[in-house]
Amino acid sequence: QVQLVESGGGLVQAGYSLRLSCAASGRTLDYYAMGWFRQAPGKEREFVAAISWDGGSTSYADSVKGRFTISRDNAKNTVYLQMNSLKPEDTAVYYCAAADQTLIVVRTATAYDYWGQGTQVTVSS
Repeated sequence: QVQLVESGGGLVQAGYSLRLSCAASGRTLDYYAMGWFRQAPGKEREFVAAISWDGGSTSYADSVKGRFTISRDNAKNTVYLQMNSLKPEDTAVYYCAAADQTLIVVRTATAYDYWGQGTQVTVSS
């Protein structure tokens, strides 16, 4: 089984930045797309960003486009989410996910096979 562990969450003021990391361990996957999702209390889990296996293609939710950047380092089995110009509405638990044997960008949560436990991001006004 594959384990995904997020880190880098915390409390920041609006306008500041955070970088989330997600490290994969356990069973080695041949290839996999990665994504970030978030969920605020009482709300549905929503798509944030996704990246293809080779890192050449990315996709972002409209709400974060231009502010967030997803990247990956396959040699380190790690995916990142750089979050700039944070807003209070970005407050949520952020989850990383891996879609096994998937090369392309995927925006749908049901396509992902493995999930991290989440890291809290809180943006104060």
